[in-house]
Amino acid sequence: MKNPQIKNIIFDLGDVILNIDVPVASKSFAELSGREQREILEIFRDNDIFRHFETGSLDEAGFRDFVRKILDFSDLSDEAIDTAWNSLLLDLPPERVELLQKLATKYRIFLLSNTSSIHITQVNKILKASTGIDRLEDLFEIVFLSYEMGLMKPDTRIYQKVLDQAGINAEETLFLDDNYDNIQGAAKLGIATIHVQKPTTILEYLKEYAV
Repeated sequence: MKNPQIKNIIFDLGDVILNIDVPVASKSFAELSGREQREILEIFRDNDIFRHFETGSLDEAGFRDFVRKILDFSDLSDEAIDTAWNSLLLDLPPERVELLQKLATKYRIFLLSNTSSIHITQVNKILKASTGIDRLEDLFEIVFLSYEMGLMKPDTRIYQKVLDQAGINAEETLFLDDNYDNIQGAAKLGIATIHVQKPTTILEYLKEYAV
């Protein structure tokens, strides 16, 4: 049901706007390194690689070197690492972009994503190929990215930072994310939330907001 208080909408990126399949990346790295996918997942988890890269503690070169080190595979090229890392990024349905453009005429809309610079470069390529739009910044008033902010969802500080920088009030703001923990983090600040769950998409969840 539409909340009449809402003036601002914050969107997550993966599996909200862009379709993703996270396990595909570990499968790609398994094929590159000759290891089992289960082992790759354990290595990535034990080394907390997502947090390191997605909070900006590693830059692109540092991330690639870290991957070579933890996989004990010094011959992996930058291109091979980037391709494997980006393999989890799937398609971006144009109708979701059309919805964003329609919503932008009625609400202030923002993006908040746990992500890395390598992924964002590829997402912009996917966006361009799918819609002709060059960059995510062309769709949102402000694009908030974890690796630039030094914080990750569901840390409540990242939501507060978004509210402060955008100059918006929590009770007038709606946040959509596919991760339940991220939804809970935003809700702690009084932000209205929608937990996006497949196969339902933002087209259905925000139908009443778009009219």
